[in-house]
Amino acid sequence: MNMDPIAPAPPALAIRHGAFAERQQLLERHLDDDSRSWWQQAREQLARQPSTNTLMLLSSQCRRRLANAPLAPSPDCNRTQLARALLLAQLLEQQAGAGQLALLRQLFLWGDDQEKAALLKALDDLDSQGASLDLALQAGRTNNREVFAAIALDNPFAARHYPERAFHQLVLKTLGMGLDSRHIHGLAERRSVDLNQLALDLMEEQLAAEREVADGLPQAIAFELLSQAQLQRLRGLYQQGRLPAHWRDHFPAGG
Repeated sequence: MNMDPIAPAPPALAIRHGAFAERQQLLERHLDDDSRSWWQQAREQLARQPSTNTLMLLSSQCRRRLANAPLAPSPDCNRTQLARALLLAQLLEQQAGAGQLALLRQLFLWGDDQEKAALLKALDDLDSQGASLDLALQAGRTNNREVFAAIALDNPFAARHYPERAFHQLVLKTLGMGLDSRHIHGLAERRSVDLNQLALDLMEEQLAAEREVADGLPQAIAFELLSQAQLQRLRGLYQQGRLPAHWRDHFPAGG
């Protein structure tokens, strides 16, 4: 007799429905009559045929039908990205709770880079409780700049759900890719002695390779937690002109 325990069903996603209602209003304010008509038809088609195939078909049409014009007051988001996130939320809402997480993973796997990025940008509202953490960690390991930036920058999901080591790696990768670490949500709250050491190790590697030190590296350092030896090293490098001028603003008073 098979005595293997029955695996628990995956949890339903905790979707922030209000956030997507606001997204819907924002998108509709930026649509003309023709694009609004297509958008309504697309939503109705997905309601009649709620499947991954329908979603992927409509997603592929979004760029041609809606274009990539930025959306004020969110210049980092455009109509295509927003529409794709709304269609994704609609399909997930129509899916039985136990199947939502598997569906989200499938859509991430099937999507192109732009579709992956749209999903990740909306992930915190699609999954407010962090059930899709494994998917987000996978996204954080990619070398694709657009996909990585979608989970790393201007996205609270990692700050809320990434374990410490994974968050540290996300910060270092952001710096290594030359992305703006000021856009990492929760970075100030996640600074620590351990992250200090990792950031300083990265700095030393860049100096040893005679490369420019990552511009946003000070954002990853809790200067008040540095040892005296670490502070002396940084001040010495600054005085030698090996660190950019803005580092001086981060040193504790009296340094």
